[in-house]
Amino acid sequence: MFLLQIDTMNQGLADTTAQVAQTAAQAQELRFIDLLFKGGWVMLPLLLLLFLALVIFIERYLTIRKASKDETNLMQQVKASITAGKLDSAIAICRGSNSALGRMLQKGLLRIGRPIKDIEGAIENVGKLEVSKLEKNISILGIVAGIAPMLGFVGTISGVIRIFYNISLTDNISMGVIAGGLYEKMITSATGLMIGILAYVGYHILNIMVDRVILKMETDAVEFIDLLEEPGQ
Repeated sequence: MFLLQIDTMNQGLADTTAQVAQTAAQAQELRFIDLLFKGGWVMLPLLLLLFLALVIFIERYLTIRKASKDETNLMQQVKASITAGKLDSAIAICRGSNSALGRMLQKGLLRIGRPIKDIEGAIENVGKLEVSKLEKNISILGIVAGIAPMLGFVGTISGVIRIFYNISLTDNISMGVIAGGLYEKMITSATGLMIGILAYVGYHILNIMVDRVILKMETDAVEFIDLLEEPGQ
């Protein structure tokens, strides 16, 4: 009889352990996509912000990378044409390059015969226009980096308000109700922070790339002006 009771207790303990393990397994099976759906209506604008940030980053990254390609061959061709006195050929080479540097040099070549200051001013103005083209929409990433975390926090706060409002109606203050609602509503804050971090990193990556392009354009412009100031040019 005593052994039978022990077997019964062991069986009950095993069943309890199995139930706990099953519950834990179900909790672990909660997928990330399921969490996103539990975030509520705020997840929609957050996902739209994420999509906007990704589109802008990819488009700007490809554009800036294209603008940062090595233009050593272009400078050599222009220099050779100017040295040989073939100004029209140099202008044609710049026009055919279809690059920021080519447009800058073309403007400078069209100003040859005027004072160097006028040529420098013309090149600088074109350079500013090219830089503004490269920086187009990058500031939107900075806006997304600031808005996304705040929007996520708004979603969490509105969810917490709803939880306590429901508690006031049902007078149910169990930890299960509070914790279950809180973890769902904090998803929006976590999502907003992740999107904000991604947009912030992308914003600074693009700005660093633009700064490198600007430095290269300024270096090439100085080399071009030095070429024009050489004796015999």
